[in-house]
Amino acid sequence: MHYLGIEIGGTKLQLGVGPGDGTLAGLWRGTVDPGAGGDGIRRQITAAVPELLARSGVERSQLKGVGIGFGGPVDDATRTVITSHQIKGWDGFPLADWIGEIAGLPTALGNDADVAGLAEALFGAGKGMSPIFYITIGSGIGGGLIINGETYRGCGRGAAEIGHLLLLVDENDRAEETYEYRTVESVASGWAIEQRARRFARLNAHHDLMLLRLAGGQVDSITARDVGQAVQQGDRIARALLEMPQVYLADAICHVISLLCPRRFVIGGGVSLMGEKVLFEPLRKLVAERVFAPFAGCYDIVPAALGEEVVVHGALALARQRLGDGRA
Repeated sequence: MHYLGIEIGGTKLQLGVGPGDGTLAGLWRGTVDPGAGGDGIRRQITAAVPELLARSGVERSQLKGVGIGFGGPVDDATRTVITSHQIKGWDGFPLADWIGEIAGLPTALGNDADVAGLAEALFGAGKGMSPIFYITIGSGIGGGLIINGETYRGCGRGAAEIGHLLLLVDENDRAEETYEYRTVESVASGWAIEQRARRFARLNAHHDLMLLRLAGGQVDSITARDVGQAVQQGDRIARALLEMPQVYLADAICHVISLLCPRRFVIGGGVSLMGEKVLFEPLRKLVAERVFAPFAGCYDIVPAALGEEVVVHGALALARQRLGDGRA
């Protein structure tokens, strides 16, 4: 039997079909038009399902259920979306029931970071270990806690939201220190790194900055990827710009270690692609300097293994767990 897995993000929409064991029989990928809102994404899904099945050679009668990884908090009891922080038109939407109606199949709904963590725990960089704490660092920062192959969901509206931890930070361009509480996501995500680099480049546009050269001379075109590339090429300015976001991320990871002491942190998302030298080695060092000493030897921090399809794999695994034989 096969399942349908759906990833609904702020910029990306993916549908996959497979048995929920870490393999795919077919994949459909599209981009999201934020201006079209939730309605536009729902139209895309309606059109994509038959296209995916035809392309993969899977009959609808072979499908046993649908799993969904949604880019925002969801309510387990009502099987609805609580909200989307990127796309309008999702607040309170009964997503599981709607998908069930258009597909004619039972449906399981999860948060995208939770199901990505499930996939990494079952088939990826966390396989054979528990607990696994998954972190995705892209335009935002999300988290998922997987214990013995099961997603921890707290009281049913989510958990492990590391990106929404509050830190006391100084994130301004003035000479005096003005500390305020900010979320980890607002100071350490790809979007935050990008904004930090653009602010610096705008103030120093008269200098020959590698960041500006990588962005074609356009301040507003600088991305987090440009910052990572500049660090790889030995640019000290880019390294300095990346330092505080990594400190904030390390502090957040240390909070998680103190509270949960997971066996392994698996980090995915676009920022994780900066790689070992730029991201992981400095991050491990910062965490080691700050970690609660009795837990120092209990964890490790590794890159995710499943790439861009991780949420689809997790949605399929979620469907198999809840709607199939319970195994993945």
